[in-house]
Amino acid sequence: MAVPKFAASRSFHAELKRRINTYFEETKTSTTGNANLFVKAVVLTSAFVLLYVHLVFFTAPIWLSLLECVLMGLLGAAIGFNVMHDGAHGSFSKRRWVNQFASFTLNVMGGNSFMWNVKHNLIHHMYTNIEGVDDDIDVQPWMRMSSTQPRHKLHRFQHLYFWFLYGLLYIAWIFFMDYQKYFKGKIGSMPIKKMTNTDQSVFWGFKVLHLFLFLALPIYTVGFVSWLVGFIVFGSVAGFTLSLVFQLAHTVEHAAFPMPDEITGKLEDEWAIHQIKTTANFATNNRVISWLVGGLNFQVEHHLFPTISHVHYPAISKIIKQACTEFGITYNEYPKMRYAVASHVAFLREMGRA
Repeated sequence: MAVPKFAASRSFHAELKRRINTYFEETKTSTTGNANLFVKAVVLTSAFVLLYVHLVFFTAPIWLSLLECVLMGLLGAAIGFNVMHDGAHGSFSKRRWVNQFASFTLNVMGGNSFMWNVKHNLIHHMYTNIEGVDDDIDVQPWMRMSSTQPRHKLHRFQHLYFWFLYGLLYIAWIFFMDYQKYFKGKIGSMPIKKMTNTDQSVFWGFKVLHLFLFLALPIYTVGFVSWLVGFIVFGSVAGFTLSLVFQLAHTVEHAAFPMPDEITGKLEDEWAIHQIKTTANFATNNRVISWLVGGLNFQVEHHLFPTISHVHYPAISKIIKQACTEFGITYNEYPKMRYAVASHVAFLREMGRA
C-alpha cells in the first residue's frame, strides 16, 4: 500500500510542543537521561553480566541455574526497555556516542540496531496501528491484530495461545526476523534504506559475537542439553516480557486502528492526535513497574515525544493530559497493569471471533 498521509492541521501538536518546551525551559532540565538513569543502566547491565558469568563458568544446582536463567530473561528485557530503547531514540544522553553505545546493547543480545531503527523509530512511531504499514501488528497468519486483517479458524483461540507465541518473540527475532528483513530488503511492505559498509559490518560482526557468547561458549562449558534448556528459559522469559509490554501499549480495547482513505490515502487526524488514539498507558502510578519497564507504561508520552527520556514522562504526562482535556481528545489509560492485560486478552478474543 502507499504510505498514508496525515491531516494537514497540526495545531494540537504545535500546542503540545510549546507547553513541553516551556516546562523544560522553566525547570532548566535536559530532555535526556539523568544520573538516576545512568545508575539504573549500570545496575541492570552489571547484574546481567554477573548472572551470565555464573551460569557459563560456574557449576550451580539445577534449580538455581533455572532461576538465574529466568532472572537473566527479565534483566535482558529490562535492559532493552531502559537502556537500549532510550539510546536508540537518542534520549539516553546528550552525547551521540553514548546513545549509540546504549543502543548497541541490542546488538550484543542478538538483535540489530539498524533494523530496529527502521522498524520501530521510523515505521512504528510514524504509522502506529495502520494495517499494512506498522509491522508490529503483523503477526499473520498466527494472530489477527486488526479487524482489517483476514480471519482464520485458529484465531478463535488466540486469546488462549498468545502466551506461547509471545514467548517465542526473542528467539524468532534473533534467529529469523532480522535475517529475513536483511535479505528481503524491507520490513513488511516498507523498503529498507541501503545499508552502508559500517552497517553491514555491525550487522554481521555482532551476529557472530552473539552466536559465540550465547551459543558456542555456553555449549562448550556446560554442554548442549544444559545450554538448550537454559537458553529456552532465558529466551522465553525475555520474549514474553518484551511482547507483553509493547502489546499493552497498542493492542487493547480502547486503541484505534485507523485506515487511510482508499482514494486519497489520507488519514482523518493529524499525527499527534493519531498517536494518542492508537496508544494507551497503564499502571503509571506504580513506581516499580515504571522503573522496570523504562517508562514504557507512559506510552502516550513516549509516542508524542520519543526523543525525550522516559525519566521525564511522569512530569510531562500531566501537561499532555491537560491539553487533551482542553482539546476534547480521549487519553487512554489503564490504572492497573492487570486491567491492561485483561483488555488485551479481550481485544484478542474480539479479533478472533469478529
